[in-house]
Amino acid sequence: MLAALYLWITGWRILARRVKTRRGEVDLVARRGRTLCFIEVKWRRSAQELDLAIDARRLRRVADAVELIASRYGRVGDDVRIDVILVAPGCWPRRIKNAWQPME
Repeated sequence: MLAALYLWITGWRILARRVKTRRGEVDLVARRGRTLCFIEVKWRRSAQELDLAIDARRLRRVADAVELIASRYGRVGDDVRIDVILVAPGCWPRRIKNAWQPME
């Protein structure tokens, strides 16, 4: 998977792939230092299509899944976030850091 390779090249350690829960799925779980990252990966046929690949509904499903599995991978004091990696042929992966901000 190109997204996992991209993360590895940029210093992340992949902890899990395609973690399924009753609420949704997390494509990748990665760690770099004290940062634990749950990643949604979206692939599209063209770079133009990537702009519409992710929306609040999809991110909410990922966030719901993260609530169920975060304790499995997290440690006390971790900075936890949800990122999105957008992939299209002929393009370097585009990463949206901290893509999900829960509304309070």
